[in-house]
Amino acid sequence: AHSLCFNFTIKSWSRPGQPWCEAQVFMNKNLFLQYDSDSNMVKPLGLLGKKVNATSTWGELTQTLGEVGRDLRMLLLDVKPQIKTSGPSTLQVEMLCQREAERCTGASWQFTINGEKCLLFDAMNMTWTVINHETSKIKETWKKDRGLEKYFRKLSMGDCNHWLREFLGHQEAMPEPT
Repeated sequence: AHSLCFNFTIKSWSRPGQPWCEAQVFMNKNLFLQYDSDSNMVKPLGLLGKKVNATSTWGELTQTLGEVGRDLRMLLLDVKPQIKTSGPSTLQVEMLCQREAERCTGASWQFTINGEKCLLFDAMNMTWTVINHETSKIKETWKKDRGLEKYFRKLSMGDCNHWLREFLGHQEAMPEPT
């Protein structure tokens, strides 16, 4: 089985010159891309990052990371009144997709607010799991938004799965380390 994982960190507030969104992208648990909202650029890391940098997928990925970051920030700002905190809030989101035998076998989103794991969305069967009971109101708000659920499903089962298939082709073409 192969996996592609996007780890987003979204801040409700940041200083000028500091990114409010950062993302790291892992394939099979190996970091190969980084993104930040300040530069709005994807930075390739390692051999796979360099190979992927030369593909048509690169521009699509950069654009999508920016859009998802903005959408997640809006979600954070929408739920901020429901979060018990005195200062700025942070939302960490892990989007994961898995492939095996040429098909998508897993797609999920895990949400962590201010360091507390709180919600899990299984995009394969469109179900929410509350990890921290204090965030059950947030789950109810997001669950009512069928468009949001469809958006998460499209990103994880569609886009993420497509990119994983593309990146696997580049990984397979890479020489084995000696």
